[in-house]
Amino acid sequence: MAPSHALKCCTRALNWVPVLFINLVVGWSYYAYVVELCVYTIPNNAERISYLVIFHIFLAMFIWSYWKTIWSKPASPSKAFGLPRAEKELYEREERAEMQQEILKKVARNLPVYTRTAGGAIRYCDHCQVVKPDRCHHCSTCEMCVLKMDHHCPWVNNCVGFSNYKYFVLFLAYASLYCVVICATVIQYFIKFWTKQLPDTHAKFHILFLFFVAALFFISILSLLSYHLWLVGKNRTTIEAFRGPVFANGQDKNGFSLGFSRNAAEVFGDQGKYWMIPVFSSLGDGHSFVTRLVHINPEQANSVLQQNGKSPADVEANACVLGNNIQRTADDSKEKSVPETSLVSLLFSDGGQITSVTMENEP
Repeated sequence: MAPSHALKCCTRALNWVPVLFINLVVGWSYYAYVVELCVYTIPNNAERISYLVIFHIFLAMFIWSYWKTIWSKPASPSKAFGLPRAEKELYEREERAEMQQEILKKVARNLPVYTRTAGGAIRYCDHCQVVKPDRCHHCSTCEMCVLKMDHHCPWVNNCVGFSNYKYFVLFLAYASLYCVVICATVIQYFIKFWTKQLPDTHAKFHILFLFFVAALFFISILSLLSYHLWLVGKNRTTIEAFRGPVFANGQDKNGFSLGFSRNAAEVFGDQGKYWMIPVFSSLGDGHSFVTRLVHINPEQANSVLQQNGKSPADVEANACVLGNNIQRTADDSKEKSVPETSLVSLLFSDGGQITSVTMENEP
């Protein structure tokens, strides 16, 4: 036990090496820019002050979003997704996989869970002993299930998921802008040192190297930022981009896509004034997400439409139950081979309440 504990401690310490590296690079860039460039190289006070003001604004936003990404604890499933005591005991005693699935299906009926494994089974984490909410995955590094997990990032030593995905995207954006500011303001002095227009001083090495490092980091970060902005527009996580979520009617990479504006709002919020600030403004609670289309049996369509006539309080209280009824109906339809002749699209307001349900009959 002792060697295992010591190994874990060493591993956790080593996990901070990439974060330490980033902070050392940023610390050196601060010295090179503020001291070597602004203090020792730039002769004009107005230029020096304007450069310092712009530099510190983008540096502050970069550091703020970066450390928010690092220190935001990954959100994990609530206790509601754990098995009740009786079902848990039955599950642990049962050795047959098909019977364990029946137990999980019984529990999942009361949960807003629509995705399945590739084989169509309920997604259950034996390590955390919870039914996995949609888009939730277990991180072996963090040793926990993470809501809307995107990936585990070694550069922040943290899981990027529901609780900090906005911070992560802003970190990439402000890191890119930080590099752009450095390159744009350093380039004229880089050229002057390179062409021998300025005398060789101790600042030469720092300024030349600062430009090269900022340019290289900008290229690498911009490619990663572009990819994640594309994911935001598609309402996908990195995991879902490689392996699409599986619903009752099959795999669908666009299952959670609600259109570009709504997809962006899920990450950045519905109030534009908070979009560029590293404060939490993402929509929802990370446990349930609106799905693009849900297939149901035509016999159930009228009962679903009637739910739309309930009062807001009733709808809010029954939203999760309604969603599960639709999902279970889809499962039943599949098992009974009933032709799927209707599509029901669920639209939700920001508070998660159902505002409209529309049905279209296929020809």
